[in-house]
Amino acid sequence: MTEAPLIEADDVPAEARLPTKFGEFKIRVFHEVKTGLDHVALILGDMEGPDPVLVRVHSECLTGDSFSSLRCDCGPQLDSAMKTIQEFGWGVIVYLRQEGRGIGLRAKIQAYNLQDQGIDTMDANILLGHPADARNYQIVADILKKLGVSRINLMTNNPDKVEQISKYGITVEDRKSIIVGIGEENREYLITKADRMRHEISEQDLDS
Repeated sequence: MTEAPLIEADDVPAEARLPTKFGEFKIRVFHEVKTGLDHVALILGDMEGPDPVLVRVHSECLTGDSFSSLRCDCGPQLDSAMKTIQEFGWGVIVYLRQEGRGIGLRAKIQAYNLQDQGIDTMDANILLGHPADARNYQIVADILKKLGVSRINLMTNNPDKVEQISKYGITVEDRKSIIVGIGEENREYLITKADRMRHEISEQDLDS
């Protein structure tokens, strides 16, 4: 699928060295013209290898990534991806500013309240008048192409993410599961992801 690029031309890139507890990355910011959002790529190594680049596409989760919320597995997934890429030696984390599967922080917290009343994560979004998943993955393809990446091994449990990124011209050669952070507070949430959103999370994983 060919679409007009969503990211702003950056003749003078916003990028810098970023030392982290998992090792040093390069951070680069990409501005999305349509939404005004700034997305991020954490880059390790040279993207010009003969092998597919190891990639994690991670949607912003303030509660999980910053506040260590146990309601989801987002924080542990981000940590695991950063650690895995450092151990592998090269790769990219595309950090999307698409909070709450694209519905925004305010609506996400409202959805949390509905979940506390027994409504699952998909239906909570829908009851609030939003799609179950409103994320846009064209921006991912645009960022990867800007980095010179066309072939990837994608760290995700979500086959829809593979399909969406593939249709925008990125070859996903392999999908690597990222099963971390499962606990009592998020088990029902993850069951919904597995049962209704096709995430590759097994019953054995959920019972661990």
